[in-house]
Amino acid sequence: MLNRLFGSFSHDIGIDLGTANTLVYVRGKGIVINEPSVVAINQKTKQVLAIGTDAQIMVGKTPNHIIAIRPLVDGVVSDFEVTEQMMRHFIDRVHRERFSFMPRPRVLVGIPYGVTEVERRAVEEAAISAGARQAFLIEEPVAAAIGARLPIQEATGSMIVDIGGGTTEVAVISMGGIVASRSIRVAGDEMNEDIINFARESFNLLVGERTAEKIKIEIGSAFPLKERAERPLRGRDLVTGLPRQIIVNDDQIRSAISKSVMVIVDAVKSTIEETPPELVADIMERGIVLAGGGALLQGLDTLISQATQTKVFIADDPLSCVARGTGVVLEDLETLESVLLGSALKK
Repeated sequence: MLNRLFGSFSHDIGIDLGTANTLVYVRGKGIVINEPSVVAINQKTKQVLAIGTDAQIMVGKTPNHIIAIRPLVDGVVSDFEVTEQMMRHFIDRVHRERFSFMPRPRVLVGIPYGVTEVERRAVEEAAISAGARQAFLIEEPVAAAIGARLPIQEATGSMIVDIGGGTTEVAVISMGGIVASRSIRVAGDEMNEDIINFARESFNLLVGERTAEKIKIEIGSAFPLKERAERPLRGRDLVTGLPRQIIVNDDQIRSAISKSVMVIVDAVKSTIEETPPELVADIMERGIVLAGGGALLQGLDTLISQATQTKVFIADDPLSCVARGTGVVLEDLETLESVLLGSALKK
């Protein structure tokens, strides 16, 4: 009786468990957490020292016995125990405001399209172990399309390109299901690595991941900019071992990340080639929608539009599309239950 009474008051939670960032949506409140998917651990004591933003600050700045790691690689769980602790931390932060007798929340987690049953099971088990009363899974491109307010349940084609940190998900969705798709492990992190390699090979300069990402955000582009942009790039000289600064421009950074960008463009084109003609006609009329942090790369929408001869739009607040999509599903779970994946734990 009490469980039924208080069940409606528990905080149902939607989680965009990303390689780079984790966003948490609370039913009735919206997105309440947006923090890096990073955990700092003391290797001597195996103690978790910090999670999220506090751990991100430590990246590249800790002594040898303290490591700041990402427990997810390419959008899937690479370290089960650390992922569980990270999810527990975020769930507890949301739930601590409630009375202790309130039931634990139901949790909906977005996962990459096409992950294996073992990977699905790992996420589901991590959510349950972290304190979820019940765990549901939804494919990220579906959640992103819902978050971008695309009419995925109608008999019309909607195309979403969700570019995250570890994966890029391309999907054509109609009547609540994925008709054609591509999931590639090339996204924002790969572009950061491209910039790190460029600095090493061209200037014998060793730069960190955070520095590379900052340059990508500031002057990175997929299409020539209207005005030339330059920024300082700081790191360690591999010859002298001393600190050094160089000036790089948008042309150099665009060239450095071009291979990764073209892999994403090719994935979009390949998905369209596999799409039934009637749905292609819908996509030409409605356009392609970009979501995820990678959608903010300057000129990417223009490049994809030219490559596909189709209109391309960037979703409102593309970084939060998946999280907002999980929220929409949680708010109307009975109606949208068909978009959820079946439980891997029951098999």
